[in-house]
Amino acid sequence: MAELLRTACTRDCPDACGIVASVEDGRVLAIQGEKQHPITRGFLCERTSRYLTRQYSPDRLTQPLVRRDRGFEPTTWEVALDLVADRLARIRAESGPEAVLHYRSGGSLGILKVINDYFFECFGGARVKQGDICSGAGEAAQEADLGVCESHALDDLLESRCIFIWGKNVLTSFLHMLPVLKEARRRGTTLVSIDPVPSKTSAHVDIVVQPRPGADRFLALGMAQVMLARGWVDASLAEWSVGHEAFARLATARSLREWARAADVPPGRIEALAEIYGTQRPGNIQVGWGLQRRLHGASTIRVLDALAALAGNFGVAGGGVTFYYRRRSAFDVAAYRPTASRRGISEPLLGRGILEATDPPVRAIVVDNGNPIAMLPDSHAVAQAFESREFVVVLEQFMTDTAERAHVVLPVTTMLEEQDLVGAFGHHYLTASQPVAARPPGVKSDLEIYQALATRLGFGDRLAGSAADWSHKLLRPIQDQVALADLQRGVVPHPGAERVLFSGKRFPTADGKYHFVTEVSLDEAVPDPEYPLQLGSFSTPKAQSSQWSVPIDGVPLEARCHPDAARGIADGATALLRSRVGSMRVIVCHDAALRRDLVVVAKGGWLRSGHAANALVRARETDLGQGAAYYDEHVRLEVLA
Repeated sequence: MAELLRTACTRDCPDACGIVASVEDGRVLAIQGEKQHPITRGFLCERTSRYLTRQYSPDRLTQPLVRRDRGFEPTTWEVALDLVADRLARIRAESGPEAVLHYRSGGSLGILKVINDYFFECFGGARVKQGDICSGAGEAAQEADLGVCESHALDDLLESRCIFIWGKNVLTSFLHMLPVLKEARRRGTTLVSIDPVPSKTSAHVDIVVQPRPGADRFLALGMAQVMLARGWVDASLAEWSVGHEAFARLATARSLREWARAADVPPGRIEALAEIYGTQRPGNIQVGWGLQRRLHGASTIRVLDALAALAGNFGVAGGGVTFYYRRRSAFDVAAYRPTASRRGISEPLLGRGILEATDPPVRAIVVDNGNPIAMLPDSHAVAQAFESREFVVVLEQFMTDTAERAHVVLPVTTMLEEQDLVGAFGHHYLTASQPVAARPPGVKSDLEIYQALATRLGFGDRLAGSAADWSHKLLRPIQDQVALADLQRGVVPHPGAERVLFSGKRFPTADGKYHFVTEVSLDEAVPDPEYPLQLGSFSTPKAQSSQWSVPIDGVPLEARCHPDAARGIADGATALLRSRVGSMRVIVCHDAALRRDLVVVAKGGWLRSGHAANALVRARETDLGQGAAYYDEHVRLEVLA
């Protein structure tokens, strides 16, 4: 007879859902959302609802693999671990620990994954990745303005009189926020969606605006100009902020008509948006993570922060600019993460960085919780970097693009098979994941693998302890208020999180004040007749980054564009999508709702299947935070020869 067991989703998503699994004889028969979870509310996203197809896929890796002359061969754990430990020790002895690069990404957001980093600190300090392709620019922007990148409680939105959903497709990227938005709207809150790409979120808002891609800062500066001219500005601004006069000069550096032209939004619409935000207070701005994945991504977020500051929307219930929740802040992770002085390679520039690294060169790479060849810009350069290293180790569940370039592949547990702690980047609740599925005999957890390697390398005592032992260590900051057993039973509010930030308009900056952005690039993208379309590679309900929940069947990637942008290529025809660094076969799909300067493909496909849009994207950093400028690449459609 099946029993119901609870766990939590640890994939790269803001929701961190509670999961109830129906389990019989160690096999999960079905999963559903936990009804008692205040965010999950009993339902799961489409991706996680199909997770069992991934869990029980026949393609899953269940034995260690070692590359031989004729390809990969299965081997025992003892042989694989001995080989990895021996090669890492030899490279360290010959070239130092920084000849080894450790790459960890967001394949699991479990807090215990910080122990993977700790292994390499104990190893002597391997090279690490620097920056953050996901949120680097946005976090750096808010830290510059506010002193911290953090958000109000999610249900504080019910106190807002207007909510601007800026570059955020809630139904795909934060599904469990939708009930809160619907309730706020029912109470009379005005909801505005600002996004170049129409989405299903549009059906749940009052106003939809589609600016020119990458021109959001011009739209926001136009709004700021109107607010300043009409007096919709907090009267006490000078008391709690720095740089407001310089920002006012920036906002008035061009006429409203010029801002409107740059944003491709009519001046009257900008005035209407400014009136809503300037008069319907308090107002909240919900910032999409994709909005800051541009060359001027941090500047854009800083201008949105400035709008909130002008209106006095900081330090009040219903206000704020919501970009990120500090999901690790409840846990004692600082002692186990790489030191600030550790040398690294910029994550967006990883391929080039590996190839160009010297003193010492990168001789070995160890990857866990990531598929960088598919995930990072200029995928072919990343692949070349991996192919040219003398030793690559990948911890994986499937033979990904990155695993294919490895010398050793170590099969790991899934989120339904391991114990971990979970914080969210979309709300302030904490919980724990627990093993609900019996793992295949041939797989190990990350913790078990790194502990076994640590023992072989002479520092096993520093990583010793069960997952529960490590959970207790990481819970030390809140151990007087929250116990591991509490998290295993369900969700618990983060005891240190503030419901409303910046009370009294005091900010955790050096001087306690809000800091306005005073310099923003006003350069506009110059139309390129050779590459007239801007590439958008966005999340879909079917895939979690490169962790696809449905099989990749070899059919070319679908590319949506306005019929006028298709250059005569018929709807449903196969074509070539080309950028300055690569090309890929696509199926053209006409979509009259799209802007004529956009082509949209799905995010997260694999390189070997011809679905990795990142192979078309140049490796470039954002203006702050070493984020990746994914969304400033221009492409064209070509008739297939």
